[in-house]
Amino acid sequence: MPLPRVVVAAVAALLLTGCGASSGDTSRAPLAASSAELREQLKGATQSSAADFPATAGRTLQAVADAINVTGPQVALAGTLYTPGENRLAFGVIDEQTGFVYGKTAVYVADGPDARARGPFPAPADLLITDPAFRSQTAAGEDDPFAAVYEAQVPFPRTGKQSILVVTQVRGRLVAAPAALTVTAASRDPVPRPGARPPSINTDTVASASGNVEAIETRIPPDDMHGVDFADVIGKRPVALLFATPALCASRVCGPVVDIALQLKATYGNRMEFIHQEVYVDNDPKKGLRPPLRAFGLPTEPWLFVFDEDGRTTARLEGSFGFNAFERAIKSAL
Repeated sequence: MPLPRVVVAAVAALLLTGCGASSGDTSRAPLAASSAELREQLKGATQSSAADFPATAGRTLQAVADAINVTGPQVALAGTLYTPGENRLAFGVIDEQTGFVYGKTAVYVADGPDARARGPFPAPADLLITDPAFRSQTAAGEDDPFAAVYEAQVPFPRTGKQSILVVTQVRGRLVAAPAALTVTAASRDPVPRPGARPPSINTDTVASASGNVEAIETRIPPDDMHGVDFADVIGKRPVALLFATPALCASRVCGPVVDIALQLKATYGNRMEFIHQEVYVDNDPKKGLRPPLRAFGLPTEPWLFVFDEDGRTTARLEGSFGFNAFERAIKSAL
């Protein structure tokens, strides 16, 4: 099972296609299983542990892959920035029929296919599904094949190329999917990291938009996270700042992550400010990014940043992130 050095572009596009379109098309990929079957698969996928997977036993990553000898799925990585140290590795697993695969999952990594493998690192699935009251038109639901994202905490000891092997239990057997990424020096990471202070920005509010919420919001229906300017609350109380554009997203998760923010706001809103910042000037991709995104140096979206009451970053999440990851980020500042 040769390990490629790049993620197949067509596969990545399945995870990184619009979660909403300017034409209003919110159609979904066909389900390969019934909603009941999907729920059962998701239940198992959320409960991964290292003990569920083969030990590396000093083998190379290629040898681990060869021992499994079952191929077919592909991996779509949901992030772009990785630096030496522990990293959040989020991804989707996609089968040959372009359906999302759910089961107990773990990650093995190495400096190359012929280098000694490290792992397995458990990658439990994190649900994108909120309670019905918090769902928008671009939300993930129980009958949506893209209902969760896998997440592992993976240490990368140095900069350079890293080969990845994702292993999933599907109907009682193990299947393997390869991927690759590049770890860059922390000094070349332009995005605020935990411990750093954010750039000075103003976020759009209903007041700054003269009451025209649609000018600063693409979610349908609009959310209520445009009440305060980031500049007025940072350093005074904890803040969760979410950059996302549900209707114009470059990934399929902007709608669900804004919905997750709304549901968590219902629980934590008395202890922290929740701010949703749209991405494009006048909600028009042709006009470029709004100033707050440029100031934060964001190469992609969505992004979540959480800050404590002293104004320091306590968490940042890029790309796909589910309910559990979002809640952990919030708790890091409380």
